[in-house]
Amino acid sequence: MSHARSEYEDFKKIAPDVYDLVLALGQLATKAGLDKQLIELVKLRASQINGCAFCVQHHVLLSERIGVPADKLHLVAVWREAPIFSARERAALAWAEALTLLPDGVSDEVYAEAGREFSETELMYLTSAVTSINVWNRFGAAFRWTPAARPVAATAAAS
Repeated sequence: MSHARSEYEDFKKIAPDVYDLVLALGQLATKAGLDKQLIELVKLRASQINGCAFCVQHHVLLSERIGVPADKLHLVAVWREAPIFSARERAALAWAEALTLLPDGVSDEVYAEAGREFSETELMYLTSAVTSINVWNRFGAAFRWTPAARPVAATAAAS
């Protein structure tokens, strides 16, 4: 793939009002009490589907910082085949995929599964998280934002 068309930092400078709105939308789910690790798995999965390298890297690094187990990060792309995910995580990932691949719609089965695991309010906020990451993915993929480099560990930097 060719180089970036613009960078993430450019977005903040060029359209700060849009940036602030998308950022705020993405923060609502955790402010409403949904688990941060769950939300990061959902954002990572949607970013994988949408092919946004910037967002995949961003959410991998953020997930690591907040303690998402490495096995879950490695297996989120194949979550249906990996027994490591809870029923709640599976429902959230299925919901995220249905909303990300919207031309297929949201099946009654996926809706019912989500409804078993999430309250009405939680499902609305989960939907806001999926919506926000899909917006970020559109910007990141369209402008080919450069993924962040993995920070060098303090012990490795001292060597």
